[in-house]
Amino acid sequence: MIDNKIRTHKDLVVWQKAIDLVLDIYNMTKSFPKEEVYGLVSQMRRAAVSIPANIAEGAARQTKKEFQQFVYISMGSLAELETHLILSVRLSFCDKQEADLTLLKLDEIRRMLSGLLNHFRQNSRK
Repeated sequence: MIDNKIRTHKDLVVWQKAIDLVLDIYNMTKSFPKEEVYGLVSQMRRAAVSIPANIAEGAARQTKKEFQQFVYISMGSLAELETHLILSVRLSFCDKQEADLTLLKLDEIRRMLSGLLNHFRQNSRK
């Protein structure tokens, strides 16, 4: 269930930014060691994809409470991806500057998801 101004999940800026993040993660992990294809690369890509996918699934639900639950799942995937990025830098699989830029994008998405959760909380009090 989405507010009247928003027709689908694709209208949500947070979903759009999360999609961009997925592309960044796919591009970043292309240069990881081949032995990590089924390890860290797979985990990072799945966590990244999970963020916009759960926003989309939640937005398609019938109630704001259900949507809120899927936003919480997106937040969990975001935290997982953040952990993978930190590990990737420590293992020297990716450039620290590139990872730092990606971490900034993660923080922006986290703030937007938190704002969405606050919106749900405020509207549930009315």
